[in-house]
Amino acid sequence: MIDPLVVSDVINTWQDLPFAPFREGVEVHYIKEGSPALAILRYAPGAMVPLHLHTGLETILVLEGSQSDERGDYPKGSLVLNAEGTSHSVWSETGCAVLIQWERPVKILE
Repeated sequence: MIDPLVVSDVINTWQDLPFAPFREGVEVHYIKEGSPALAILRYAPGAMVPLHLHTGLETILVLEGSQSDERGDYPKGSLVLNAEGTSHSVWSETGCAVLIQWERPVKILE
């Protein structure tokens, strides 16, 4: 049996984690790399991730601020599931932080 990965009190301590560049204006802290991957993304105000295709399920929990895509705006506390085969671009006008899990890597389309 594989032991579970446990990150204590992440909802209150994620701000203290070390972040690294991910895309322009977006930083990442990987909790688990590989497939599936689990990370926290922190968007600066106005930052975006270009149009991409989901090759597996993507699950997003907005921890702070508001994230947007072509379908709408998702404020703090929103849970967003993007199914395999779907695509979108993502941005944050005011900045945000999200807990994100990628079942498999995304494919950038732009």
